[in-house]
Amino acid sequence: MSNKLESFAINSGMEACISLERELDKLLSKFGGINNHAGRVLGELVTHVKNLQEELNNAPEDHVLTNLQQSLIQDAMDKIKETLSRLATEHRELHGALSKFGKLIDRMFIADYAATSRANIFNSPEKITLINKVICQHFHRQGMHDVAETLAKETDIEYEFNEKESFKELNHILDCLRNKDLEPALAWATAHSLALEDVNSALEFKLHRLKYIELLSRGTNYQTEAISYARTHFRKFVQKHERDIQVLMGMLLYIPNGIGSSPYSCLVNDELWVDTYELFTRDACQLLGITVNSPLATCLNAGCAAIPALLNIKQVMMQRQVSGIWNGKDELPIEIDLGQESRYHSMFACPILRQQSTKNNPPMRLICGHVISRDALNKLCNGNKMKCPYCPIEQSPADARLVIF
Repeated sequence: MSNKLESFAINSGMEACISLERELDKLLSKFGGINNHAGRVLGELVTHVKNLQEELNNAPEDHVLTNLQQSLIQDAMDKIKETLSRLATEHRELHGALSKFGKLIDRMFIADYAATSRANIFNSPEKITLINKVICQHFHRQGMHDVAETLAKETDIEYEFNEKESFKELNHILDCLRNKDLEPALAWATAHSLALEDVNSALEFKLHRLKYIELLSRGTNYQTEAISYARTHFRKFVQKHERDIQVLMGMLLYIPNGIGSSPYSCLVNDELWVDTYELFTRDACQLLGITVNSPLATCLNAGCAAIPALLNIKQVMMQRQVSGIWNGKDELPIEIDLGQESRYHSMFACPILRQQSTKNNPPMRLICGHVISRDALNKLCNGNKMKCPYCPIEQSPADARLVIF
């Protein structure tokens, strides 16, 4: 049922978008037709009136209009009135079509966000405290320490001193990197050199590489200092970054004419700084034991991505009168892919029951290689035999093996 509802919800959403696109194309086509027609007709009328005006201006002062001239002027006035009346009618019709299109959008896309959540889900003191902690941590991550400390004080949240200081140091180093100041980052990387080696990070080398390139970019007066810097700091990286160091040494040949006009010009653009900035953020967060993205920002982004799908499935359930299938307590009625960056641990969702595995319901590997949950395995059993739901191989449930991720 869940698969059918998900498929129906997706198809319904696609059909709604396609239908709206067709109606919008019709509306734009009608608008374009009216615009072209009005421009052409009004242009002809203006030309006709100007010709009449020029003819009258060239007539003698005591000239009396002939019957033909009177008839031409009367025809022109009647034509102007008729054209203006027709254009007003077309404008009213267009306005009506535009109004219907707005109502069509409201009818096809329901924005009742309350239908996707429970109003009292965060009412308990424990959850309110957790939310306040997440918000405080977000402010610390953004460098808004005064705001975070005020919120923590007003909500009686206790923060560990080391965590707050870590965020301050991290923000300071990132601000310096944005301003192309390497010294704080180099000092931090040197202090955490062993920890960076344990996670196989190239951060320390890339920071020294930027410092070396910065010295070379200053010209021949700093050539000796650059060579001395390379001898002092690159020696420990030869084993892992030998090829990169050879490239850096080749840059010495082009110092007199400028590195920017050499084959190594790609190493003096801002992309290297951006890459190092992102690498420092990832590795520093890893050593601090925190995620790169703020948990609050991650939750908000996930919610924004999930709401359209949840509204769709809720509408489908109401239309099919099967709203009792999802009570909004334990799990979502459909899977929502938030992308690789929002996956923090391995998990298995049973393709049969559409449920994530647990300790009591672990994934089981069949002899054919397909993996389903233990609950699905039990439901598919027929005595001592069962058929794989994905291939026709008949097998014994006892042959299934527990899978540990």
